[in-house]
Order: sequence, then structure tokens, then C-alpha cells
Amino acid sequence: MATKATSTLRSLARPSLLSKWCQPTCSAQWSRTLITSKPGAKHPDFAFAFDIDGVLLRSSDPLPRAHKALSLLQTERIPFILLTNGGGKHESDRVDEISKKLDIELDTSMFVQSHTPFADMKELHDKTVLVVGGDYDKCQLVAQKYGFKAVVTPGDIVTAHPDIWPFTKIFADYYQKFAKPLPAPIDAENPEKSLKIDAVFVYNDPRDWGLDTTIITDLLLSREGIMGTLSNKNGDKTLPNNGYQQDGQPKLYFSNPDLWWAAKYHLPRLGQGGFREGLEGVWAAITGGQNAGVQLQKKVIGKPYHETYEFAEKRLRAHRNDLYTGESIEPLRKVYMVGDNPESDIAGGNSYKSAFGSKWSSILLRTGVYAGGEPAHKPTVIVDDVYDAVQWAIEDAKN
Repeated sequence: MATKATSTLRSLARPSLLSKWCQPTCSAQWSRTLITSKPGAKHPDFAFAFDIDGVLLRSSDPLPRAHKALSLLQTERIPFILLTNGGGKHESDRVDEISKKLDIELDTSMFVQSHTPFADMKELHDKTVLVVGGDYDKCQLVAQKYGFKAVVTPGDIVTAHPDIWPFTKIFADYYQKFAKPLPAPIDAENPEKSLKIDAVFVYNDPRDWGLDTTIITDLLLSREGIMGTLSNKNGDKTLPNNGYQQDGQPKLYFSNPDLWWAAKYHLPRLGQGGFREGLEGVWAAITGGQNAGVQLQKKVIGKPYHETYEFAEKRLRAHRNDLYTGESIEPLRKVYMVGDNPESDIAGGNSYKSAFGSKWSSILLRTGVYAGGEPAHKPTVIVDDVYDAVQWAIEDAKN
């Protein structure tokens, strides 16, 4: 069924604004990509994936010309999705929020957050999982909407067992506002009755690094994810990874690797990647780290990783098909990844190899994390803002 935004876009039936740029000397290839209301007219064989923070918004404030850029694409029925390493809210809530800020009609079919792929992990929906990060219990509620039935937060744990983190008093009032009863207590004397965690998900940037690091570390050192236990395999050099994470401990998932992100402050701020690096440092101090042949075994998704781009491309293709429902369309030839972070947006756009044959190009903006100079990952082009990116890509798509 068509979504509200795509239905609105399909209803636009007027001569293309882009057609005024096409003179009689335009190439035949570009003429084929023009969008018109004529029956049988060809459609664009290119599309966009936009980061949000530092591209469309700066923290919560719209960036200049962001509305203009997306309005042009919607008017011309050029497909795009928003692909962000942000999160912390359900997709429907975030889409509603961004739609209002940018005064653009969007829907969840056009939107991929860092933790969106977690929804597909149905094998864990009936397990007990720990969800870390975000404000209050928002990420817990997101996980529940994804289908996870037993979701625990560090706030739930520390409220039920304050001694687990000696410095919790300063946050006690905060946690009591949303903490929920645990499905089982932490009972070190009766491990079979103790709280057992089957997977750990970092959905969003953690707020209380000390508590979150402590609880995650406890679980990684536990026996089978049972809180309050220690595995007797830890440090056993006859086992892989010196016995660490070899005793049924929960798998650890991070939703994005971003060390930095563009907030309101004039310098980039530490993101989820900063927390992960801190956890890695603590883990190395406990286990001996790489010098002792021990790694922190984890799974990181989000940009720039292939799995996230693959997920996003499938979402983009589905949105494109919905946008042109009932119309004959050519294969998607080009996708432009527009972002402000060379380490995630540009690295991912450059390295992604589409299984569908689409060529991905990267456009780096000066409105976010990137501060000038030679970026660590060279984009196809560097431009000032998102509207310049759209204009450049439309010209490039002629080739």
C-alpha cells in the first residue's frame, strides 16, 4: 500500500522544473531522465541518500536550504531516503519530528536510522535483551515496538539493585522516573533464578557511561549472561580469546561507529563511537587486550558498514517502486550519498558495492563534522551545502 508521502508525490503532474535546464542540445541520455507528466515519459534513473545531522539539521535546527533541496526532489519526483547514524526514537516519531522541522512530508518508508536493522533480528524477539543509550526509556520502547518482548535497561537494573553502581545517587531521581520491574532479580546465590541477558544492544549514545560500562562489562565476564556470575573460563589461555566471551555470554551490538557528530556546539561532540572506544579501553585493561591476544567481540552496524548500506538500498528501491507504482521504470543507475562525515557517510558511499548494479557516489558537505582540508576518505565532490549537492548531482546524472 502506498504511503501518504509517496501518494502525494505521485499525484504531482505538472511539467518538470528541470526541463527548463534542458536546451535542445541536451544529451539524449539526460532527456530520458527528465520527469514530465506525459504518458510513457521516462523517470530519473538516479536517487539520493541523505544523512541528517550536519546535512539537513544542525542538532535540532534546520540548516539553510535543506527544505529547498528536498522540496525540489519531491516536486520532481526524484526518489530519496534519509540514512542516519542517529536514533533514540522510533522511526515514526523521528519522521514526524523531521517533517515538521523541515516542512517536508516524509514517511517511514524513506527513513533508516542506525538501529532500524535491529527490528529484523526476530530470532531474539522472545529473548531477554539489554538496551543501552538514549533518553529515559525511549530506546526500550523502540525495541518493544520492533517486537522484542523482554527489554531491560541499565536504569531498570540499577533501580532494583543500587549497589551494582556505587555512584548512582546522582542519577537516582532520573532513573526512578522510568525504571520498570526486572523480569527476574539478580541473585548470585541462586544463579538459575537470576536475571539472564541474551543480547546487549547499544541503540543510541549512552548518557551514563559509568553505569552502562559497568553493566556491559559484568555481562561480558559472566557465565551465560547470568547477572551476578563470573565465568571460570575467563583468562584460560587454552581457549580462544583467552577464554573471554567463550561461555555463552550475550552478543554485543552497536548501532553506529561514529566517534564524532555535529551538535549545536561549534566543535564536534563525542558520539556512540566514543563510548565504544571507552568500553574497549576498559576491556583491554581487564583482559590484557590485544597485547594478550584478547579482543572485544562485538558487532557494529551503521554507516560506513556494508550491511547498513545494503539495508538502505533495499529500502530506497522499495520506496522508488512505490513512488512510481504502475509505471514502467528503468533500473536505478546512480545513487548519491550526501553527508558531512568522511569516516561514515563518505567511507560507506565510496566502498559500497551494490548487488543491483547501481553506482554509488559520495558528496561531502561543509555544514557539519567536516572542517576543511584533505578528508580521510576522498568524496566524489565537496560542496557547501545540501542544495548545492542536489544541483551538482542532477548535473552529474546527465553523464
